[in-house]
Amino acid sequence: KSPEPEPSCVSMKSDESLVLAINFKSRDTQTDLGYDLMMIQNTKKRKLVLINSCNNVKFECLYEGTATQGNPTLLNKIYTELYITESESGEISNEHEVRQIETQSRRAATEDTPIKCSDIFRALPGQDKPIRTVLTKGVAGIGKTVSVQKFILDWAEGKENQDVQLIFPLPFREINLMKDKTLSLPDLLQVFFPETKEIDIFSDEYKVLFIFDGLDECRLSLDFQSDVRLCDVSESVSVDVLLTNLIVGNLLPSALIWITSRPAAADLVPSECVHRVTEVRGFSEPQKEEYFRKRISDQSLANRIISHLKSSRSLFIMCHIPVFCWISAAVLEKMLSRAESGEIPKTLTQMYTHFLILQTNIKHEKDYEKKGTDEDMILKLGKVAFQQLVKGNVIFYEEDLRECGIDVTEASVYSGLCTQIFREELGLYQGKVFCFVHLSIQEHLAALYVHLSCTNHNINVFDQITKQKHVSLSALHQRAVDEALKSKTGHLDLFLRFLLGLSVKTNQSLLQRLMKQTKIRADSNEETIEYIKKKIRSMCSPEKSINLFHCLNELGDHSVVEEIQRYLKSGRITEAKLSSSQWSAVAFVLLTSEKKMDEFHLDKFVKRSKAENVKVLQMLLPVVKESRSVQ
Repeated sequence: KSPEPEPSCVSMKSDESLVLAINFKSRDTQTDLGYDLMMIQNTKKRKLVLINSCNNVKFECLYEGTATQGNPTLLNKIYTELYITESESGEISNEHEVRQIETQSRRAATEDTPIKCSDIFRALPGQDKPIRTVLTKGVAGIGKTVSVQKFILDWAEGKENQDVQLIFPLPFREINLMKDKTLSLPDLLQVFFPETKEIDIFSDEYKVLFIFDGLDECRLSLDFQSDVRLCDVSESVSVDVLLTNLIVGNLLPSALIWITSRPAAADLVPSECVHRVTEVRGFSEPQKEEYFRKRISDQSLANRIISHLKSSRSLFIMCHIPVFCWISAAVLEKMLSRAESGEIPKTLTQMYTHFLILQTNIKHEKDYEKKGTDEDMILKLGKVAFQQLVKGNVIFYEEDLRECGIDVTEASVYSGLCTQIFREELGLYQGKVFCFVHLSIQEHLAALYVHLSCTNHNINVFDQITKQKHVSLSALHQRAVDEALKSKTGHLDLFLRFLLGLSVKTNQSLLQRLMKQTKIRADSNEETIEYIKKKIRSMCSPEKSINLFHCLNELGDHSVVEEIQRYLKSGRITEAKLSSSQWSAVAFVLLTSEKKMDEFHLDKFVKRSKAENVKVLQMLLPVVKESRSVQ
């Protein structure tokens, strides 16, 4: 970049341009990707130009954490092409997102059709169908919004998709604020982009792209079976009817539509309305290391961080998610670069608890102590996290916070204190939107709230019984295990891992560093461990048992897994008569090993009757699903 200050309104390659004012916010990354699009009309040529008018720096800057912390980095400097594939369909996924990441980590790249972000509206070789509507799915924090930003940046700089004249990014989290309005499409756009009032954007002169980011955050009633057919752009209807007709193609059939969503909401749009489904897979194995080498300037320290993460398979698998890489880098850079007391995090619970300690230390540096104690703030945020997690919400509005005893002023203070945990966003439309920086942070805080309610206040939040003299941790844990197993979507799976991990004494000691009032409970986890093993023994679904083995790992019990590993290493697995729970452990060990199983040979595991082979095959189905061929 040139060291000279740039003018406040910069056009790309031409001063004969069209510029539109937009404040576009990040959804599922830890960064605020806010930028402005300014629009200036000229009769000869039109082009969108993106700038940041607040600080005279071009919009293409990423901020790690928040805009007020650290130095901005050019997106083009640090952007690593995410692994994006063309997917078969936008079907709903009934697995927890972390489980999906664990599954994807084993999938061979040759099984999928990779596609560049800039090519999502272009037909691949051998395809001749026109592509109008694209649905891009991916778990929270995987890079969907950054992909949107990169797409717009490349287009604005004249590098890609120059057949498109206008792009309108409309995040669902902000459209939600208008769910009770009745508007025409021009009215809706003018609310977000007032400058569009001056031009006829619906003429044949323009090819328009609408980007609806965050379908999973939509609180509108999108009824694609409705008989209400809207073809006239000037007709006023409810916002949900407007959007469904735009997506279906009744309204502006020539416009391109790009929708992003977490997998759990991917089927809200009927498959017949979608011409291409893509999936953002996050970082590949080499890209994980590349991230840390770019993020950490001290390469010796970067190598130590990578080595530590590789030593814990569950942590390294999570590094497929860019946000988890950022969390790990923040924690491990501090812990490995100086003499730090305590164990270096080896489990998810340890990593996230250290991250929370790190963030509350930053809070104290801001001299906000008089605004409330750490315990009060964390308990209130934890209550929001838990109640909204149970409801399946990752975006919160003022009414959601009031339900948990938090007013908007208090929420604004919390977002100022914990900018890398809890965030307040001012939308394009009037109104405030709140969220945790990542779904996993919400799950960790929810678990912390449930744990502290039990240990400090003798409350089992699942029963809301407050008059008991003593609520045992094992009773709480067993209820949480049952609730997680009942969930069809597995939305409490990671919450359960965190909750059980917080009861381990080393993690309870960590919590005392976080909040001095925290009580350490001497309850033994043996009852919980036996209860989980009993559940594994009685379980027909090997998929459900996988998360329970992760729970045993958080509790520090590796007995079943170590026994299976000995069988596998000795080559005596075919001679052993294993129980169903032990076969589930075999599946867990194979799925979490570094070795990819391109070919699965059943006879390497059993040499018995056909009936016995079928039984074992059923228990190993999760492994079979991840293998490219099965013998």
